Amino acid sequence: MEPFFAWLGTIPWWVIFPIMGAAGGAAKAWERGAKRRHERRIETLRVKGEVKAAQLAARGRTAPKEVDSNPPVATNDLLERLFAEHDEITARWLDYELDVAKLIAFPTMSDGRQPLTAGFLRAKKTADALRPASADATVPEQRITEYLDAVGNYAVAFEVAEKEARRVRDSGFSDAERKKLDRAQKLLKVAVDESATQAERNLAYKRVREELDGLIVLSEHAVEVLENKVAREIAGPHSGGSHSGGSRSGGSHSGGSHSAARSSAASPPAPHVAAARPAAPRSAAPNSAAPPKEEAP
Repeated sequence: MEPFFAWLGTIPWWVIFPIMGAAGGAAKAWERGAKRRHERRIETLRVKGEVKAAQLAARGRTAPKEVDSNPPVATNDLLERLFAEHDEITARWLDYELDVAKLIAFPTMSDGRQPLTAGFLRAKKTADALRPASADATVPEQRITEYLDAVGNYAVAFEVAEKEARRVRDSGFSDAERKKLDRAQKLLKVAVDESATQAERNLAYKRVREELDGLIVLSEHAVEVLENKVAREIAGPHSGGSHSGGSRSGGSHSGGSHSAARSSAASPPAPHVAAARPAAPRSAAPNSAAPPKEEAP
């Protein structure tokens, strides 16, 4: 030990400060990692609790059926409420799926590789498969219970996936990829801007597709909705637009002005046509002179 202490005595005393700083940084990093692990554990427990609560609530909604004096009416009402909840969740999901601006802002909502999004899509598939044809259909008790559980899981899975998508946003992309997404978001505003010309819209739409290539996969329905917005007819002066809007449309208004110019330019030859009309009697002169020839004998 004496050689060690002898070597330790040769080290300058101020070296202890960098060593303490490094040790403090390591301790803070370990603390942050432990905090993240704790938060993930809490989130997992919370999700499991929500799923369990939804399942219990779904089962609780079937309890009045056992004491109802008219089970078919109760079943119909229950199915109608479930259909409404099912459709509401699907509409909220389509709001992300068909809106390219939302897909760019919250890309994980369309990324099936994300665990929470994949879980939501599985829950949606199960709920769609168990959904009865109509509220008036004859459905077994077991099937109704399964559908109740499926709709509850569907709702919880969507809520969890949506919260996660809004929390992480585009943090899963690199800096260069986030810049491309930002450019695509700005170009998208031009592509659907009614004050822009059709050529500007088409160019912006083409560049949006180029920026998103390899980053976000747009569904066929989302592309169709976006193309309809891009190709939407620009309102002209007859619909309350300005003169500049009419000139931008380059359609019937400019054609109408040219036709008016052509009609005004064609008006001077009218006197020549009118002057040519008296010539008609000269063409009929032989007919008028025919009677005197008959009287000559």
